[in-house]
Amino acid sequence: MAKLCICLTAKSLARNLEILEKYRKHVDLAELRVDCLDPDERLSIRRFPEKANIPVILTIRRDVDGGHFSSGEGGRINLMARGMAYADVDRRKNFAYIDLEDDVSVPSIEEAARTFGTRIIRSYHNIKGDENDISARIRSMSRADDEIIKVGIAPNSTWDVLSLLRAGRAFKGRDKILIAMGPLGVYSRILSEQFGSFLSYASPLAEKDASSAGIGQFDAETLARRYRFRGVTAGTKIYGLMGFPIRAHDNPSFFFNAIFEMENIDAVYVPFPADSITAGLEVAKELGVEGLSITAPYKESIIPLLDMQSSDVEKIGACNTVSRCAVGWLGTNTEGRAFADSFEEFLSRRTGARRLRRLRATVIGAGSVAKAAVFELRRMGAKALVLNRTARKARELALPWKFAWGSLHSHDVRMIGRYCDAIIQATSAGADGSGLGDPAESYSFTGKEKVVDFALAQETTPFLKRAAGAGCLTRGGRDMHVRQAKYQYAQFVGREFPEHLLAKASPVADGSEDWL
Repeated sequence: MAKLCICLTAKSLARNLEILEKYRKHVDLAELRVDCLDPDERLSIRRFPEKANIPVILTIRRDVDGGHFSSGEGGRINLMARGMAYADVDRRKNFAYIDLEDDVSVPSIEEAARTFGTRIIRSYHNIKGDENDISARIRSMSRADDEIIKVGIAPNSTWDVLSLLRAGRAFKGRDKILIAMGPLGVYSRILSEQFGSFLSYASPLAEKDASSAGIGQFDAETLARRYRFRGVTAGTKIYGLMGFPIRAHDNPSFFFNAIFEMENIDAVYVPFPADSITAGLEVAKELGVEGLSITAPYKESIIPLLDMQSSDVEKIGACNTVSRCAVGWLGTNTEGRAFADSFEEFLSRRTGARRLRRLRATVIGAGSVAKAAVFELRRMGAKALVLNRTARKARELALPWKFAWGSLHSHDVRMIGRYCDAIIQATSAGADGSGLGDPAESYSFTGKEKVVDFALAQETTPFLKRAAGAGCLTRGGRDMHVRQAKYQYAQFVGREFPEHLLAKASPVADGSEDWL
């Protein structure tokens, strides 16, 4: 089972010990980043392993490799020697590992390490990501069987992550650490076991005076608790969210993992950012992923890649859920049902069900959520107006259902007055946190409209604030997003969602905006 290593990057040894104590219960070992220490502190590193009382990696990372040491190779080697000096017969008091770059050869340090039981981590870092043959790189680094090979690359594409994954599997049985650094490779840090990695590095991100030791590292507690890192084995079922980019408020990993834990299911839900849906599905296939939530921009483009699809996918024209079936990937859509259930429950506060057939609603947007809303409104027998920034897309969505359509220019926005029983905001306006989240700012609410913003899993948006300020009844997107996640869960595991556990699936239950 892969180990979890916390990277200690504070400027003093005492502060690093404080941080280690805070995270101790979540980690298996620590890496002392000597290059991050104040110069005077570097002279006292020898006794750190004994004080830490946990296996410690001695690392002095050069600036060319993304570290902070720039005082020359001679000084760096002297520090290594200081850390290895006066080895104790009790190996727990010595550094358990020492990180030596692949282009470094210091026979005296290597001999001392082997003599006193300190394992060598032979490392290579490519922060440019231009690695043509990762298998050849690993092969060239294989100097001695007792060394742990570490390869960290910053992938330029999801295909690069796939190459790293496949290279790791080609060297099964060899102790190694494989890391895809940066946003595209975050799952390589969670699924270390599947990548064949000896360990995964994490940082104490909650500590302001301890910087992240690597691009894309998780907080150690987040990795241990939220993703249950130390419980992920080769037999753990894998689920996740695929899209690009993946935003925190879109990612329901906390929700799924909390339910998996409470249900005692050996499974993990992870983010799969993919700059290509084709490459992303290849990664999922290689990892044996059981199911995926699909988010922007792939809800439409994934459809030709499916082996089977539900009738809702065909009718709505969007897929937000894929799962394994006998012939490959089965695509389904839970957004339509989630929208209908949430919307009807919202309207029932003041509107009887029989009035739904006379409902006149405006849908703002033309993406997958808008498509699901339009489909369900038609099924309910409502009349609708579809508005979108690009009028052509509004027209393409509205005409098959014989709905009205227009752009978001002021002269078309005035049509909302004839379709104002309910206004459904289904664009990603405001998703970037800019506060510019009101796509129909030229429309003046009367206070009689029932207004929902379903595109984001948030209860408050600029659009909803303006509507509520005018006296409108409003609803944010969390309810719909929780519902669609529940339906995805049922699709993934093959049984109904355990409703009695929903209240415990914090932070969704406690009002937090963050699904992570």
